[in-house]
Amino acid sequence: MNNPVSLYAATKRSNELIAHNYSHIYDLPTTGLRFLTVYGPWGRPDMGYFIFTSKILKGETIKIFNNGRMMRDFTYIEDIVESIAKLVEKIPCEDPNFDCKNPTSSSSWAPFKIFNIGNSNPANLMDFINNIEEILGFTAKKEFLPIQPGDVEATSANVKLLYEWIGFKPKTNLKEGLIKFINWYQKYYE
Repeated sequence: MNNPVSLYAATKRSNELIAHNYSHIYDLPTTGLRFLTVYGPWGRPDMGYFIFTSKILKGETIKIFNNGRMMRDFTYIEDIVESIAKLVEKIPCEDPNFDCKNPTSSSSWAPFKIFNIGNSNPANLMDFINNIEEILGFTAKKEFLPIQPGDVEATSANVKLLYEWIGFKPKTNLKEGLIKFINWYQKYYE
């Protein structure tokens, strides 16, 4: 993440660097969270899973970038919430083993930590769409497009530090999470 390929990623990394600076200068314990492709009820309507569900139900065409060759570490919202609830109970402290010559972005000499929160089980975008189609009982009309500038082909969370710190890692499998989302979506929007 030290060489972000998109403005979105660059703003996230700059936020972490500013937070680290405050942690160092003011001895302010700071926890940074990196959520990977969050989905579930009450989510953002501009996210892929929301758009796919809406358009499939309306019989509209969905756009599939990179010709469907994307991998995403989809993380169900309840796993995000449980992680946050556990993390707020444990305040970060200085890492006595921090190596200035071989630094990591997730710990520091300051009371600062960064955690990835993801399922650690990336799914192929086409499998994701196929799951939505199967749950809805409809086949999507698909338009395959090239990758968008600044996008990455794959995301995957290393949650080792999260598990070591709070003894928890996301566990909701993709199909189970999509069923919960689609059940909510159909009750809320139909």
